[in-house]
Amino acid sequence: MSSPRVESIACTSQSGIHRMAYYEWGDPDNKDVLLCVHGLTRNGRDFDRVAQRLSGRYRVVCPDIVGRGLSDWLGNPASYQVPQYVSDIVTLLGRLRPANLDWIGTSMGGLIAMVYSGMLGKARSGKAPVPPARQHASIPEPLIPIRNLVLNDVGPRVEPESIMRIGSYVGEEKSFPSYQAAVDYIREASASFGLKTDEQWDEFAKHYFVEKDGKWIKHYDPAIAQGFTGMTPEAYERGEKYLWGVFEKMQSRTLVLHGVESDLLTAESVIRMKACNARVSSIDIPGVGHAPSLMIDHEIDLIEKFLTEE
Repeated sequence: MSSPRVESIACTSQSGIHRMAYYEWGDPDNKDVLLCVHGLTRNGRDFDRVAQRLSGRYRVVCPDIVGRGLSDWLGNPASYQVPQYVSDIVTLLGRLRPANLDWIGTSMGGLIAMVYSGMLGKARSGKAPVPPARQHASIPEPLIPIRNLVLNDVGPRVEPESIMRIGSYVGEEKSFPSYQAAVDYIREASASFGLKTDEQWDEFAKHYFVEKDGKWIKHYDPAIAQGFTGMTPEAYERGEKYLWGVFEKMQSRTLVLHGVESDLLTAESVIRMKACNARVSSIDIPGVGHAPSLMIDHEIDLIEKFLTEE
């Protein structure tokens, strides 16, 4: 398997400037961009197989959201929130300047996509008239809508029980005496991802752990848990209401991949998603919970078929 180009970009938060790393596949001049955004504790290398498959069609860009992988950690852990992640993505898109933007979002990556769509809608609805001197200028638009969106086992409603389950391990500062011990741990903790072989689990783990002082540790800032677990029931309800409002208005062609055994995205939520937005379709992935790994050929086939159907 070939390796991606590794790039980075400077972003800002309340505590200063941080660097967000991203991996890039395909022609860097291709204006058709596929943005692949990972889940809560994962990183951009989750999409290596997707990128390999689709880099002939797209410039595939897979960021490490701040606090994960090769990206910097934030000085203020309270900033580990979706609005910060959206801000960083807007900065990244300002560099990429795509003519067309497609997006694959796993779990948190899908939430970022929905919030991005909501913020984009507000920005466009309140946009000031273009001054006459600029009306005919060729100025690329960084705030580009998502054309095709794949939501990997996520929707406007995230089940509270799933939040509690994920929150129970996100902030754990575990270390392992060997890489194999780390693989054994992730194999048990992430059994719902549907991987079967030793080779698949090795691939799933090798970018999730990093060696430090002779121990293997998770490759993210444990403080990301603060932005995830500190939500009150009232804030959760407001957030869900906001996301449903955004989702109903989204113009993206949207495919929902639903792990049949998922405790985060229920079948009832998928039905509601399709009922409230006619541009939404869904596919069930049997034998998989939260979330499909997107490392298995069949899952990548489904994504490729959706993205190439116009």
